[in-house]
Amino acid sequence: MFHLCILSTVTKELVSWMRGHESSVFSISVHASGRYAITTSSDTAQLWDLDTFQRKRKLNILQSVGIQKVFFLPLSNTILSCFKDNSIFAWECDTLSCRYQLPAPPESSSILYKVFAVTRDGRILAAGGKSNHLHLWCLEAKQLFRIIQMPARVRAIRHLEFLPDSFDAGSNQVLGVLSQDGIMRFVNIQTCKLLFEIGSLDEGISSSVISPHGRYIASIMENGSLNIYSVQALTQEINKPPPPLVKVIEDLPKSKLNSGDLKMKVTSGRVQRPARSRENRIQTRILKKDLTGSFENKENELSDGLNKKRLQILLKGYGEYPMKYRMFIWRSLLQLPENHTAFNSLEDKGVHVAFLNLQKKYPIKSRKLLRVLQRTLSALAHWSAIFSDTPYLPLLAFPFVKLFQNNQLICFEVVATLIINWCQHWFEYFPNPPINILSMIENVLAFHDKELLQHFIDHDITSQLYAWPLLETIFSEVLTREEWLKLFDNVFSNHPSFLLMTVVAYNICSRAPLLNCSLKDDFEYFFHHRNNLDISVVIKEVYRLMDTTPTDIHPDSMLHVFVALTKGQYPVFNQYPKFIVDYQTQERERIRNDELDYLRERQMVEDMQAEVDQQRVEDEAWYQKQELLRKAEETRRELLLQEEEKMVQQRQRLASVKRELKVKEMHLQDATRRRFLKLQQDQREMELRRLDDELERKVHMRDREIATTAKDLEMRHLELESQKRLYEKNLIRNQEAVAKEMREDTDAYRRKVDLEEHMFHKLIETGQTQNQKTHKLIEENLAKAEQACLNADWRIQALHKQRCDDLQRSECYQEVARLLRENRRKETEVLNSMMGEEAKKWQEAEEKDFHLKSEKKASALSDASRKWFLQKEINDALEHAEHPCTKGVPRYQNGQVVSTCLSRTSQLNDISEADSSTCPSFSQRRIQWDTTERDLMERVRNLRQRLTVQARNRCQTPHLLVT
Repeated sequence: MFHLCILSTVTKELVSWMRGHESSVFSISVHASGRYAITTSSDTAQLWDLDTFQRKRKLNILQSVGIQKVFFLPLSNTILSCFKDNSIFAWECDTLSCRYQLPAPPESSSILYKVFAVTRDGRILAAGGKSNHLHLWCLEAKQLFRIIQMPARVRAIRHLEFLPDSFDAGSNQVLGVLSQDGIMRFVNIQTCKLLFEIGSLDEGISSSVISPHGRYIASIMENGSLNIYSVQALTQEINKPPPPLVKVIEDLPKSKLNSGDLKMKVTSGRVQRPARSRENRIQTRILKKDLTGSFENKENELSDGLNKKRLQILLKGYGEYPMKYRMFIWRSLLQLPENHTAFNSLEDKGVHVAFLNLQKKYPIKSRKLLRVLQRTLSALAHWSAIFSDTPYLPLLAFPFVKLFQNNQLICFEVVATLIINWCQHWFEYFPNPPINILSMIENVLAFHDKELLQHFIDHDITSQLYAWPLLETIFSEVLTREEWLKLFDNVFSNHPSFLLMTVVAYNICSRAPLLNCSLKDDFEYFFHHRNNLDISVVIKEVYRLMDTTPTDIHPDSMLHVFVALTKGQYPVFNQYPKFIVDYQTQERERIRNDELDYLRERQMVEDMQAEVDQQRVEDEAWYQKQELLRKAEETRRELLLQEEEKMVQQRQRLASVKRELKVKEMHLQDATRRRFLKLQQDQREMELRRLDDELERKVHMRDREIATTAKDLEMRHLELESQKRLYEKNLIRNQEAVAKEMREDTDAYRRKVDLEEHMFHKLIETGQTQNQKTHKLIEENLAKAEQACLNADWRIQALHKQRCDDLQRSECYQEVARLLRENRRKETEVLNSMMGEEAKKWQEAEEKDFHLKSEKKASALSDASRKWFLQKEINDALEHAEHPCTKGVPRYQNGQVVSTCLSRTSQLNDISEADSSTCPSFSQRRIQWDTTERDLMERVRNLRQRLTVQARNRCQTPHLLVT
C-alpha cells in the first residue's frame, strides 16, 4: 500500500495521509480551485477532496489497458485521461460523465504517447513518445491539426512543457521538448522554428520545469547539479511585441487536407513546405465501457450520503463534528455553490478603496492572512455597496478567513451565506446596530432571567453592550479556536435563530460574574475578553431556550429559514437603507474633493515657498556679489573712484526694483487673502442654502403628516359608521328574539286549547261510559257513600282554601303591581330628567307592557275558570253515575247519612251554579280568546315598528332600548 503525504507550507507540519494506491504514484494534478486533486499510478487513478482528504472517485481499468496520465485541464472542470493504447477521454469533473473521446492518430505517424502538455488556455494538447514526431490536438475541434517532426537525432521525447508568455493570453506558442539526448529544445508550434535549446551531450538534462511567468527555467542535470536559465538571456524571440491586430484571412484550398498535410518538419531556418503522404485515412478507436470501467462510489464517499437530520443527531450525541470532516460537513450544510466565474469577476475588480489602508486599522502579523482578508472584504464590498461602510465586517469575516485562508472562494461564500441567513435584518438600521435583533434578544432574556435583565437596567447596560459585541465578532473574542468551532458546528446545523439564542445563553450561563459587576468598564471588559465558561454548557442551554421559549417572542418566528447561495451568480443583497449608503458615499466623495482642494492649496503654498526660497538664494548670491565688489573696491579703490557714482546709481535702481518686488509680493498676498475670504463666504452661503433646503423638507414632512392625520380621522369616522350599523343589526336581532318569544307563547296557547278540547271530549265519553256501567256499580257505590261524603267535605274545604289562597295571591299581586308601578314611575321621572322626550316614549312602552300583563292575567283567570268548569262537569258526571236513582229511592236505610250527603251535594251544586252563572260559556270564551290573540299580535307588530324607528334615531345609546 502506497501513501500520499500532505504537508503544510506554512507550519511545515504533516497535515494528513491519503491511502488507496496499490502501486507507486507517478503523476499528481490539482484543480484550479485547489479543492480536488488527481493521483495516477500504473493501474488506477483516484480523485481526492483536499478539504476532507478523502477519496471521492476511483477509475478502475483492466490490466491489459494501462494508464499513461490523468490530469485536469487549466481553467476548466474537465479531466483528461490518457491510456497506453493511445485512447484519450475527456470527463466532466462534477458529474464524471464522459464528454468526448479524441480520434486515433493517423497510421502513418502512429506513436505510443508517453508525455503530454496543455497550453494555459486548455485549447491545445501536445503529445509525444518514442518517436521524433509531436502530435498537436485541438481540444475544441476534437481533432489532430498538426504533426511536428523533430530533428533526426531526436529518437524519443521524455518531457513536454509550454513556455508561458505575457502577450499570448494563455495560447502558448513555444513548446519545450526534452529528448533522450538530454537536450531541451524550444520550438514555435506555429512557425515550426527552433528558437533555442538548453543542455548538451556532455551535460544532459534529467528533468526540467518552467516558472509560472515564463522568465526562468530550472533544470536538474544528469550529474546532479541544478541549473537555472534566464529565458530573456537565451533568446530575443520571446520578447517580441505582440503581432498586429489586423490580419488577412486567406481562402482555403479546394482540395481537402489529408493526414500527410498535417506533418511539418522543424528547421532552424525557413519553414519548409508540407510533405505529401500516400494515405489520408485516419482510424478512430473507441474506448469500450467494459475496458475502461467507470468511476465507482467507494466507502469514502460522504457528500451523497449526508443527511441534515442525521448530522444533528450525531452532533447532539458527540457535541461537535470530527475535526477531519468538519470543513466538508460545513460546506455540505451551507450548500456552497462554488461559483468560480462569479467570484473571479469580483476578485478581478481589485482591492476596494475602502480597504486600501486595512493594515493600519487591523495590524496583522501574517502578510498572507492580511492579503486574504483584504481580498475577501473587497469581494464583499464589490458584491454589495453596504459592506464597504460596515465597520464590523473585518471582525465578522476574520475567523473564517483564518480558517479558509488557502481557499478564498470557499471563504467568501461561507461569509456571504452567514450574512444572508444568520445576519438577517442586521442592516435595516444601518449605520446603527440592529435594534430589532437586539430587542428580540432582550425579550428572550426578560422571559428567562428577569433578575439579570433588571441588573443590566439598574446599571444602565443596554443590549448594545451585552449582546452586540458578541454578535459583531460572532463570539471570536470570547471563545478559543476549539470552542468557536464547536459552537459553529451547532450554529450551522440549526435555524438562524440559534445564533441569537446563543447570546442569551451566554449571558444566562455567566449570570454569576455579571451580577457582581457594577461598573460599565467591567461589563465592556467581560464581553470583549475570554471568560472561564464551558461552551458545552452554553450549547446545552441554547437548546433548552430553543425548546422553552414561547412562540410570540421566539426569534424563529421573525427570521426566515436557511437559504443557500444561488448557483452560477450570487444573489443581489439590498436589505439595507440605500439612501444612507448613498449619502455616505456622497459625503466621502465630498471629503475627497475637499482633500483635493486642500492638496491643491498646499501645492500652491509650496510653490510660493519655493519662489521665496529662490528669492532668498538670489539675495544671498547678490550679497556675495556685493561682498566681492566691496573687496574689489578696497583693493582697487584708487582705480575705481570714478566708478563710485555709477555704482551708487546702480544701487538705487536695485533698491527701487527691490521695493517693487516687495510691493508685488504684498499685492499677491492680499489677493490670496481675498480669495480665501471669498471661498469661506461661498462655503457659508452653501451651508445656508443647505439649511434652507432642510427647513423646506421638514415643512413638507409636517404637511404630509397633517394629511395623514386627516385621513386617519376619516377612517375613524368610517369605523363609527360601521359600529352604528352593527348596533342597528344587534337591535334587529333583539326584536327577532322578542317576536320568537311571542310565537312560542302563541303556540303554547294553541296547545292548551287543544288539551281543553281533548278534556271536553273525554268528559262526553266518560258520561256515556258511566251510564253503561251504572247498574253494575250501584251496589258498590252504596257501600262507599260514607266515603263519598267525606271526600265531598274534603273537596269543599280544599276549594275554600284555594279561594282564600287566590284572594291572598291576588292581594300580593296587586301590592307587587303597585310597587312595580311606583318603581316604574320613579324610573320614568329619572329618565325624564335625563333624556327628556325620550322618557315619554318609554313610559308609553311601559304602559302597553302593563296592559299586556293585564291581558295575560285575564287569560290566566280564564284558564283557571275553564279548568274549574271542566272539573265541575267531570264531578257532576261522576256523581250522577254513582247516584242515578237518588230522587226515587226510599230513605229507610241510613237516612241520616243519606240526607247529610244530599244536603252537602246540594251545597256543592249551588256553589257550582253560582260560579257557572258568573263564567261565560266555552264557545264565548273561545271567541274572546281568538279576539285577544289577534289584538295582541297587532300590538306586537305596532310595538316592533316603533322600536325600529327609535333604534334608528338613537343608535348612539343602544343600551336604553332594553325593557
